[in-house]
Parts: sequence; C-alpha cells; structure tokens
Amino acid sequence: MRSEEFDMEMMDRFAKVCMIGLLALVLASCGQSSSDELVVYSGRSPALVEQLVADFKKQSDIDIQVKYGNDAELLAVLNEEDQQSPADIYWANTTGALATASKQDLLKTLPDSLLNKPENFHSSSGKWVPVTVRYRVLAYNTSEVDSTDLPTSVMDVPQMEKYKGKVGWTPTYSSFYDFITTMRLTKGEDVTRQWLNQMQQLNPKSYSSNTPMVQAIAAGEIDIALTNHYYILRLKYGGGEGEFEDETHYGEKGPQANAPIATYHFKEGNIGNLALVTGASELKTSTDSEAAQKFLSFLLSKQAQSYAAESVHEYPVIKDVKLPKYMLDVDKAFELSPEYDYEQLQKLEGTLNLLREAGLI
Repeated sequence: MRSEEFDMEMMDRFAKVCMIGLLALVLASCGQSSSDELVVYSGRSPALVEQLVADFKKQSDIDIQVKYGNDAELLAVLNEEDQQSPADIYWANTTGALATASKQDLLKTLPDSLLNKPENFHSSSGKWVPVTVRYRVLAYNTSEVDSTDLPTSVMDVPQMEKYKGKVGWTPTYSSFYDFITTMRLTKGEDVTRQWLNQMQQLNPKSYSSNTPMVQAIAAGEIDIALTNHYYILRLKYGGGEGEFEDETHYGEKGPQANAPIATYHFKEGNIGNLALVTGASELKTSTDSEAAQKFLSFLLSKQAQSYAAESVHEYPVIKDVKLPKYMLDVDKAFELSPEYDYEQLQKLEGTLNLLREAGLI
C-alpha cells in the first residue's frame, strides 16, 4: 500500500480531486492491454517516449503499449490495481517515485547485466536503472545580470537583494521538491527553513512550471530563476518535453537562439547543481521478464541515449554518447553535482511540512 510520504504528496496534489476518477481519465484513452503485450507505465511524456517505443518495436518485434501519467498518478494506479496490474515496466520521471515503488515492494530486483550498464547514478536498491540525468541550475537574463556577480552557492541566493521582485522559482513542482529534500537531508531542517524564509523576503515570483518561468526571463519580466538545465536549452534550440508540464511548447516563436537567457552553474559539489535522475524498473506484476529486461536494456543503448540527448537535451548515463554542441560536457556536468543516494528522494514528508510552514503549498 502507499507509504506515508506518498500519501501526503497525493493529498497536496489532489486534495480537491477525486483520485480514482482522475486516474481513470488519465488512462482511459489507452485501451485495454492484451496478455501478449509489454505494458509500460510512463511518467515520461510522449515527446520522448513515442519514438523510442516505435524503434524498440521495430527492432524486437515485441508489441508494446504505453500508459501515460505523472509519477504520482501512476503509483496510485499501481497501488489500486495491486496484483491485477497488467504493467510490466514503470518508467519514472523521478528517482523518488522509483524509491517509493521499491519501498512498496512493487519492483523486481534486476540482474547485474542490466545494473552494470550505466556508468554513474546507480540504484542502491538494485531495483531500477537510471535512464537520463537533468541538472539544477540558475537561469539568468544576460541583458540584466552580470554572471560575475552571481554567488558560488545556491545557499547564498537569498542574499541577492538587488534582484528583489525579479526572482523566479517553482515551489510546487516535483524537481523543486527533490532539490529541497536534498537540502533538508544534507543541510538540516533548520537551515532549509531559514533558506526558504529568506528567499520569500526577495518577493520571488512563483510559477506552476518551468516553461513559463524561463519565458519570463527571456522577456525581461524576471532576472534570475532556479530551474533545470534543459528548459533553457529547449527555449534556445527547440526540442520536446521529457516530462509533463502545463505548457508544452514555446508558441509560434519557435527556438530562440538569441534569447537573452543563459545557464549559470554554482561551484563544484553545490546542491544548486543537483543531478536529478530519471529511471525505469521491472514490476513484480510483469509476466515476461525477458521482454521487460530487453526494453530496459534498449533504454540504455547508445541509440536511445543519443535520442534523449538530442530530443529533450537530457544527459546520458552511458559512455560515448555524442551530445549537441551547446550542452556541457558529460564529465564536467557530473563533477558539478554533489553525491547523494537517489533513493533518499522518497523522503518527502519533511519537505512538504517545511513548504506548508512557509505557505508555499
């Protein structure tokens, strides 16, 4: 059944919505699966998934059906379906969701032949594999901000009083939850509470998702914002969504290579550069482990990893994948992030409590 942490997240996200009714709507269009299909529950969006699924079908001759929803919705479905679930694969947008699924005993332990494929970001539980990586960054307007004035640590952003009223953040978004959870577990609750309170004194503008926030930077409405690296790249160079957002494109303007927005990285090892990992797992309800693990292996292939880098500008987890020239070198990006156990991102309860105290959710 659902963990306490997961229940609290659900209450925050769906307090005013009938959960089962919503989930039925999310998945209704997917149809019924047949026993000879590989069924994937995907927290990643169709913009990333559909082409990879088509490529896998072509190469393997394995029929595959995908049901889409955000991580929280799909976890709720899996708990509701219990042992009757038709799902073989859970492909999640966050490792916190995978860790929750592992804690709820929904996942199979994977063989070393799969676990050893990624170069970094391994699962301590052995029940999921990393698929791609995103990094937390500071985005800034190049016409208004001198990057040499920016702090070396995200912990010092609240002291940037010159940008009062011109700061953006996404306090109700999952990647922000992961960032605050890591801060809470590494810096302590008191330090995290103080950081949140001091940030609020800058009168930041809150956004429901990252896309409109980076648009606001490019338009000169705000000067700086805490976000994920690929939102900046997607605005400048185009590309699809890897996760679900309220806004799915940048309108008629298309890519804006000359937009006055750039990426700023904090000093090496700072949590402002936090690596956020997506991953996939085989569910205990899978009736075809050979096909399920073949699909997981495909996600870790050079073909699939290259497609993810080119289509949504996320970083690969295997070696020798060529990146678009505008992306930071893989090794450099890896060195910037602090090391932490990705399984710990399931510990949302304390984070949600702090955000409630601050009046942010």
